[in-house]
Amino acid sequence: MGQALDDAQHGEKHPGARPLKGFGGAGVLEIVEDDDGDTYRAVYTVKLAGVVYVLHAFQKKSKRGRATPKKDIDLIKQRLREARAYHRSRK
Repeated sequence: MGQALDDAQHGEKHPGARPLKGFGGAGVLEIVEDDDGDTYRAVYTVKLAGVVYVLHAFQKKSKRGRATPKKDIDLIKQRLREARAYHRSRK
């Protein structure tokens, strides 16, 4: 995950990073890592010029399907709104 974020900071896309569904394109990306039978995800945005905002990082606990749980999607949407507002205030 660290390498994917470092790549994003340098304007590159890590091969394991993919757009998170439901966010309209490649501006919100997800990186998934498996470790010792557990799955971890980090979601970040590169939509805001010159900055990478990590919106959420979590352990996926559901064993049913690959979909991101609704509560996590809602939190990501909220944090994206907050990141946009913060980014605008810094200009």
